[in-house]
Amino acid sequence: MTTHRPEPAADGPDSKAQPSRPGRFRRAVDAIDERMGIKALAYPVPEHANNLTWSLGGLTLVSFVTLLVTGVYMAQFYSPTAENANQSVRALVTHVWLGGFARGLHYWAAQAMFVLALLHLLRVFLHASFKKPREGNWIIGSAMFLLTFLAVFTGTVIKWDQEGYEALAHNLDVAKLLGGFGIWFTPKLTNHVPIVERLYTAHAVIVPGLILLLFVWHALLVKRHQISPHPGIPVPEEEVPEPFTAHLKRVGAFGLVLLGVLSLLAVLLPPALGPTPVAGIEITRPLWMFWWFFPMEEWFGVASIAYVIAGVFGLIFLVPFLDRSPRRLWRERKIAMACATVLLLTLIAVTVEVWVNNPKGH
Repeated sequence: MTTHRPEPAADGPDSKAQPSRPGRFRRAVDAIDERMGIKALAYPVPEHANNLTWSLGGLTLVSFVTLLVTGVYMAQFYSPTAENANQSVRALVTHVWLGGFARGLHYWAAQAMFVLALLHLLRVFLHASFKKPREGNWIIGSAMFLLTFLAVFTGTVIKWDQEGYEALAHNLDVAKLLGGFGIWFTPKLTNHVPIVERLYTAHAVIVPGLILLLFVWHALLVKRHQISPHPGIPVPEEEVPEPFTAHLKRVGAFGLVLLGVLSLLAVLLPPALGPTPVAGIEITRPLWMFWWFFPMEEWFGVASIAYVIAGVFGLIFLVPFLDRSPRRLWRERKIAMACATVLLLTLIAVTVEVWVNNPKGH
């Protein structure tokens, strides 16, 4: 006769714990990740990369996104013609809801992006994060820095006041020296589209589009090569990595502080807008990031502007090929650090000279 043993109670010692079903939010996240691969961002990031100095690249991106958002808003009210450009900007500031704030935020975000990109390059240079196998990423980052420089220049021109007009005049003089290579920057390219409209296209579409493409490439290379180790931390003392998503949260917190500061500047120190330009005079001084080559025209002629800009950015691009030693500590790279210090101090000295001796312009 067969005897049947009673089944153990569901909560008895012989029962197996059943896995709890994830909640709706978790299931939604998993469903999105299955299709979009969001969790791929959770790659390991060393602890030293979570401070402010190693987050400068992320803050540069925050500035860029701010420029995109404010730029899209202002584009709805801007007229890219020589006859209407200045007045459309003036109407944006005086008659459009939040127009003045958007322009001020755009103005300060552009300067923040330039400064943060420069500081990011200096940080990478100081820690030799450009060395093998990251030479390509340095070149991409340098290209984005150059494009940021061009974005600030084109943004100065398209407001089409006296400062913008004089900046364009200098650009045309340099373009003539370049011959066929500079034809895009001159009215000779086409008689049907005004140069102000073409510069607006460059400012609003071409330059941001190139920056965005290079950023994606830049981010993919960071993921491939990982964030560079800190030269001051010995290899045996490996840090406990955190996911990149945690790093993004810290960058987001820094970004909120940055956005608050930029908003405050936009309200308290709104950018000026000059009158419609008058041809044949030079009375303005450009933005401070152009001061390092501003006096070259008076000292050595117009051609020197092109040579100085090409020389400085050429050296920046060549850094990985000029400093090829395996040493990464800045104390052990005396020649590289000395050359960089001399160049930086020279540019700062010229900038201060313009600030002190040329307060208004020519």
